[in-house]
Amino acid sequence: MKKLLLISMILSSFILNSCDILDQAQRALAFTKCEFRLGTLTNTQLAGVNIHNMDSYRDLNAMDIARVGTAYATGSLPLSFTLNVDIKNPNAQAAGMSKLDWILLIDGVERLTGISEERITIPANGGTATMPMNLKFDLMKVVEAKNLESLANFAMNLAGVGNKPSRVTLKAKPTIYVGSSAISYPNYITIENEFSSN
Repeated sequence: MKKLLLISMILSSFILNSCDILDQAQRALAFTKCEFRLGTLTNTQLAGVNIHNMDSYRDLNAMDIARVGTAYATGSLPLSFTLNVDIKNPNAQAAGMSKLDWILLIDGVERLTGISEERITIPANGGTATMPMNLKFDLMKVVEAKNLESLANFAMNLAGVGNKPSRVTLKAKPTIYVGSSAISYPNYITIENEFSSN
């Protein structure tokens, strides 16, 4: 009787695991048919100063200039922001992703690379989800301009509020785990401001 119960438990576990693997595979397949676009860029901070609603370096107050200037004098000018990626799922099956390798391009130039390991599920039948990506880098290491005003203006343009908004592009390579195996897209997906599944 105990052997029969044990066999029954093993078979049930196998069936449940098989169903789970099949579900993960279906979500991975659905994800390959999702559409992506860059949503909002929020929480833009330069050396800890919120610059999201500023048009140029001249909009900084004396305290902000001192803070940004102090960071600049140390040879480091940290820029951080949240890039929200909108995902739309036109499939009849929920879509999912486990990991995202990404490359950030600003005005067509590769500026930053990284990996996001936040799992995300997008509901079926036109459902949408937003994947927030918190990015941070040293502006002095990735931008050719080295004077403080040019660097600050670049940061404000990146936020889309400056005089000449920057063009932000994200190249992403999603990975899905099916069982214990990682399956990655063969190529990077280019994500810009409009929905695109290319």
